[in-house]
Amino acid sequence: MPRGSKESYSPKQKRMAEHIEESEKKQGRSAKSAARIGWATVNKKTGGAKGKKSSSTAKKSASKRTKH
Repeated sequence: MPRGSKESYSPKQKRMAEHIEESEKKQGRSAKSAARIGWATVNKKTGGAKGKKSSSTAKKSASKRTKH
């Protein structure tokens, strides 16, 4: 898969990036900048195309188990 390809993203992630991109364009950003911000935000929130970022609730419950 070539670098920059969005094939591995889920449909939900693609919709999320599109909505963020539209919002950024309304705020006056260029199309290129808006797209970059949209995908960067999706990657930060979901952990990227493979979705390796765990949920915050899983982190909280794991930290509660380790504290005594």
